[in-house]
Amino acid sequence: MQNSSQGFGFSLPPVQVMRPLNDKAIIVQVLISLFLYIDLLMIFTFFRKEAFHAITRYIFFAHTLICDCTFLIISDILLLLSYSRIVMPTSLCVPICAILVNLNIATPLTLTAMSMERYVSICMPLRHSELSTPQHAAHGILVIQALASVLMLVMLFSLAAVMPLDFFLSHRVCSLETLQVHTWQKDLTNAVSQLYFLLMALVICFCYVKIMGVARAASGADRSSLNKGLRTVILHALQLLLSLIQLWCPFMEMAVLQIDLHMFITLRYFDYVVFILAPRCLVPLVYGLRDESFMAALKHYAVFGCHNKTAPMKKDKKNPRRGSQRLQT
Repeated sequence: MQNSSQGFGFSLPPVQVMRPLNDKAIIVQVLISLFLYIDLLMIFTFFRKEAFHAITRYIFFAHTLICDCTFLIISDILLLLSYSRIVMPTSLCVPICAILVNLNIATPLTLTAMSMERYVSICMPLRHSELSTPQHAAHGILVIQALASVLMLVMLFSLAAVMPLDFFLSHRVCSLETLQVHTWQKDLTNAVSQLYFLLMALVICFCYVKIMGVARAASGADRSSLNKGLRTVILHALQLLLSLIQLWCPFMEMAVLQIDLHMFITLRYFDYVVFILAPRCLVPLVYGLRDESFMAALKHYAVFGCHNKTAPMKKDKKNPRRGSQRLQT
């Protein structure tokens, strides 16, 4: 399986015949299937309960789930095609890889926006109801997608500048590596990606410091709630760190390749599971399974509404924003 500098697959010596899936590939399919099931169930829960639609953090949460699900589905299809050495037109491969690049950046950008929402909620409570609205959340998602498209455009323009028309008319195994022919292309995309994560890390650190200052000044129940908010920001920082490490993985893998091929293949498999799949399972754990209101609705739909004790919350007609408790994180 072929891996790209963004970690979209695996890389093994090319062969001319289709191969059966080995144990490692089957384990990846099981993990992806499990993550997709959980994420799709949470997306279904969000769209079924109107009370969640009025709360900014749930809207950002749903956007993250949709991005992760789409990323996992497309990247897994490319992974299987690459493993089987099935070629496709380059003109089709280019937009697919561009979409993956966009989704890969959109998730951490959304996490950063969610941390900012926590900062506004805790440090600016009087303005929270004014700033945290569904309309502002929709505008925030548009900004996130616009920012995520910058790296995609850098990749497309650099490819169009150096490759002739025949390149786009050819057929090849689709991966980001096949579209980054020159070393400077990889260096450029890596530099832009690291600039993204540097700015996002600064924002998350700022939110953490401000929330920590408020938490130290609080006491009793308020302090307990603020500490949960701090833990949420820390988990966002952890996921951002895992996403950042994947940018450094190709450099470590190339160094290992000079030593031992088997170790190189094992390292790439480890990087894919830990730094690609693992960060995408943290969001449902942080915002879905640890939130009491969302968890109650999730249980209700997971058992097809057969368990009365897990009936989803009802929407408050007078104040829809009170229909959901604050996130327990």
